[in-house]
Amino acid sequence: MLKFGLLGKVLGHSWSPQIHERFFREMALSGTYELVEVPESEVVDFLVHAGEHYDGLNVTIPYKVTALRQTRKVTREARAIGAVNTLKFSGREVSGFNTDYLGFRRLLEHNGIAVENQTVVVLGSGGAARAVLQALLDQRPHQVMVVVRNPAKAKEELKDVFERASRLSLTDYAHIAELPRHDVIVNTTPVGMYPNSGVSPVPATVFAGTRCAAVDIVYNPVETEFMRQAREAGCFACNGLYMLVAQALASEEIWLERPISPDLTALIAREMEAWLHA
Repeated sequence: MLKFGLLGKVLGHSWSPQIHERFFREMALSGTYELVEVPESEVVDFLVHAGEHYDGLNVTIPYKVTALRQTRKVTREARAIGAVNTLKFSGREVSGFNTDYLGFRRLLEHNGIAVENQTVVVLGSGGAARAVLQALLDQRPHQVMVVVRNPAKAKEELKDVFERASRLSLTDYAHIAELPRHDVIVNTTPVGMYPNSGVSPVPATVFAGTRCAAVDIVYNPVETEFMRQAREAGCFACNGLYMLVAQALASEEIWLERPISPDLTALIAREMEAWLHA
């Protein structure tokens, strides 16, 4: 029987087991997916021996950077992002991946959002933003502008990204009204997430400058205030639920070494959305 799990510190509200177990049923696979809570003082020792007990692990906050440091074989994008969220164990070999990167790219593809040669605004500079930025930059946009609360801190945190990306610029929320016209705007912050829904990280006037799409990686509620404002301004808007499912199934592709149909990703995402609405 295949054995997978999610490694983290506090995991009580994770939806990962529901997604992976639904996948097992659809594919008629015999497997388990566990929530693996490990104290910070024990996580390095746990990772050293994890391959003795698991075929693969997802990794969440606060252990993504630790997983990167403990893994020698790491994909280019995971190295660039500075975080590993998926581990594959093959005998004594451990490989590290970042499926947040893959999940965001597949979210854009699923919604027909092209960013090549486009101007993109990204709200936030945290861990989620790093995966989003790498996914965007790999698709060769014309310009990416990052909006943050503390530019000096963000410039230091994203120093490595700025060093290799000439198309990247930075501003703060105090100058949000001065944003250039842009094709896509992406919210990577938790602003508007349940239970603190009903608020947006930007004023509604921002969407007057959005030509194409607004993407919120928040998925609960299904329609955030950010999305509602964007739609009122006539923009296409989508949430992060497809990304959540896509990054989970990208892990399964890695572990099982087989492609998974985008149709199955969409099916499970629809079921998750229906569950949220229930």
